[in-house]
Amino acid sequence: MSDAVALDIDRYAHLESPVQRWDPRFKIATLAVLVLAIALLQTLPAAGLALVLAAFLLGLSNLPARFLTHGLGFVVVFLLPFFLVMPFSYPGAPAFELLGLPFAWEGLRLALLIFLKALAIVMISFTAFGSTRFDLSMLALQRLKCPSVVVQMLLFTYRYTFVFLGEMRRMYTSMRARGFVPGTNLATLRIYGHFVGTLLVRSFDRTDRVYKAMLSKGYRGELHSLVTFQAVPADYVKTAAGLVLAFLLLSADRAGLWVRAETGWF
Repeated sequence: MSDAVALDIDRYAHLESPVQRWDPRFKIATLAVLVLAIALLQTLPAAGLALVLAAFLLGLSNLPARFLTHGLGFVVVFLLPFFLVMPFSYPGAPAFELLGLPFAWEGLRLALLIFLKALAIVMISFTAFGSTRFDLSMLALQRLKCPSVVVQMLLFTYRYTFVFLGEMRRMYTSMRARGFVPGTNLATLRIYGHFVGTLLVRSFDRTDRVYKAMLSKGYRGELHSLVTFQAVPADYVKTAAGLVLAFLLLSADRAGLWVRAETGWF
């Protein structure tokens, strides 16, 4: 599968780095606390620090730059419209008018705050799940007492996304081999409608077969594994460092709120 369409976030989990050697249970729990701390930030300086911290952790994971830029590119494209909407839709007195629309600096500040926080959270998510095999990450979530239903839904969704993408490619290749050329007419829409309908029927049939196969192999609603996790002192050190960083971010944010209340900046 090419980089242009691949979604397997854990394809480089085999690379060697301090993040890869971190026990998945401790890593996910610590980075989840860090993500929560970032989500609570309200000032631009603290959000900027969070982005720097996220980039540092991502650098420690040794994930290839091409893989990261490809994944983060979609996030940036999704977030850019905030800069076009929020400055012109923020309630309150506008600073001035731009092209006949009211422009508020506070709206621009909020857009930038959302952008920095969202990018930092996504980068930390890449660090958490890109440095560990996905099945081990799900097993770690299960060890952390995450509801079994949630863990299994994540695991099966991730696994069968690739199966359905492969099915779509095979079906589309078959259509092209039979002479199908997409166009802007009703015939093309009708063919695409049949394509989607056939894909849904095949997906349902596959789901039924997979479920029956799982039942025949002893599945009773729980996932069992022979994998065991063994924490070492370095895991505790990394976890403590992550929690301290989360506390420092929140402290910096509170200090920034006081500065903003006194000066009106940030």
